[in-house]
Amino acid sequence: QVQLVESGGGLVQPGGSLRLSCAASGSIFSIYPMGWYRRAPGKQRELVARFIGSGITNYADSVKGRFTISRDNAKNTMYLQMNSLKPEDTAVYYCTVEAYWGQGTQVTVSS
Repeated sequence: QVQLVESGGGLVQPGGSLRLSCAASGSIFSIYPMGWYRRAPGKQRELVARFIGSGITNYADSVKGRFTISRDNAKNTMYLQMNSLKPEDTAVYYCTVEAYWGQGTQVTVSS
């Protein structure tokens, strides 16, 4: 069983940046899919970004060009770099590896 712990969320002003981390309890080497989802208040959970194969990613249209997903297999950690944040990016962000989910981390974009 894989345990996932997200960190890095918080309050940021519009236009700011945050980097989320997802630390896995076991090896994530060559594991797919893995990625980030989010759930905004009153909305359904949606895909943000994910790895679907070696070097193959896909992003939600709303975050393309602003967010970057990456992974460090040696550290068993996945990241989500979020730049040019907008109020509509406010949500709880979850990482997922195969069928496992983290507990989520809150991101609030507000002035």
